[in-house]
Amino acid sequence: MDTGLIIAIVVGALVVLALLAVAARRGREQRHETRRVEAGEIRREGELRSARADETRAEAEERAARARREEAAARQQALQADELAAEADDHHRRAAEIDPDGDPADTDERERVEPGR
Repeated sequence: MDTGLIIAIVVGALVVLALLAVAARRGREQRHETRRVEAGEIRREGELRSARADETRAEAEERAARARREEAAARQQALQADELAAEADDHHRRAAEIDPDGDPADTDERERVEPGR
């Protein structure tokens, strides 16, 4: 074989190897760019879901606070009702004590039916 032909084959092989290396690099860069875009989309979706979770959590906390306020109001109203019932019982007892026509058994009967009031 001629020396010039061997040199041409070697140079051709080197050119082909260089082209393959460039193509491989471009392919790798393109895959990386595709993955970067995909990762960005996933991050955005994650941020949206985090925002929705925060909003849902805030609504739940607001609802729980509202329920606690309602429960406190109900307890206060029950206490007021107990106080009013006790006052009513005191008035009934006092009326029975001072009523000359009243039956003392009515007072005793009321205390047996409604103890602790």
